[in-house]
Amino acid sequence: MITQAKVLALHRYYRITKFYAFLKNTAYKGGITILVFVAVLLGLEYFFIDINALLNSLVESYSPAIVFSFFLLSETILGLLPPEIFIAWSAKSVTPWLFLFFLASASYVGGILAYYAGTLLFRIPSVSYYLEHKIARHIKNLRKWGGFFVVVGAMLPIPHSVVSLASGLIKYDFKHYLRWALFRYVRFVLYALVIFKIF
Repeated sequence: MITQAKVLALHRYYRITKFYAFLKNTAYKGGITILVFVAVLLGLEYFFIDINALLNSLVESYSPAIVFSFFLLSETILGLLPPEIFIAWSAKSVTPWLFLFFLASASYVGGILAYYAGTLLFRIPSVSYYLEHKIARHIKNLRKWGGFFVVVGAMLPIPHSVVSLASGLIKYDFKHYLRWALFRYVRFVLYALVIFKIF
């Protein structure tokens, strides 16, 4: 049972470790990111190409299984492509919300695969050492803030796969990781509410 004293202690800890400032800054960047993404798409649509026609062409040219597989690969390997592109693609499908669910599930599974990759790479000292220095900031934040940092990685523009890889590298509790990573679905729904209106 969480008591008021524990809540106050956690609040003080997160304030001292600057979690709230980090969250505010990351949320601000997330808002700017989606605004820039939408502005770029609208700019391309207005001046250069018909985005809707392009998305329709992608829907017709590639089977959903290929797109979902490609997205799963992207979400496993350091988030190579922004999910917003795939959300826009799903908007043009016959069942956009079903496709969105499959995309969110692919992202969630990709995070789990990245987590396991982290646990395996931990066993290779040279690779583990390289990765720990490469993503040191994420590992430091994960050790400080635990599950809340996993939520931030799931919701905001910090590559979800990188946070998942870091979780595996430091052997963050897998059950807790699975629970907090579910916020990935929330991100997809929130972004879809904006992107579906455009496309």
